[in-house]
Amino acid sequence: MKKFFEEFKRFISKGNVMDMAVGIIIGGAFTSIVSSLVEDIINPVLGLFGGMNFSQFAWNITGDVTLYYGKFITAVVNFLIMALVVFIIVKAMNTASARLHKDEPPAAPTTKKCPYCRSEIPLEATRCPHCTSTLEE
Repeated sequence: MKKFFEEFKRFISKGNVMDMAVGIIIGGAFTSIVSSLVEDIINPVLGLFGGMNFSQFAWNITGDVTLYYGKFITAVVNFLIMALVVFIIVKAMNTASARLHKDEPPAAPTTKKCPYCRSEIPLEATRCPHCTSTLEE
């Protein structure tokens, strides 16, 4: 039993497990922010134009069985709005990141082309591993 807990301790203290845990926690917090944005700001604005509340739609099949298809439609619409908001946020962050990193010089090349077979080979190579030609410096 002691060996089991030691192995579990090694597993849980690995960096990738901690990174994943932090990502899940931040993702949960981000989800509540996006949900609030959709439910408290975007949906009321859309309600001004459409005035529809799908969650009230239901179909009574028999006395005890009712399908609330309006709630499903509302969930699908909320999902699409939330996906659009997340897409816009990620697109804006990627654009800002690209603007911040555009001044970085390109990385130095680490490969060259063999003049005989045109394959990619390391810069330090003196013989092509593909066609076995001797390369001149």
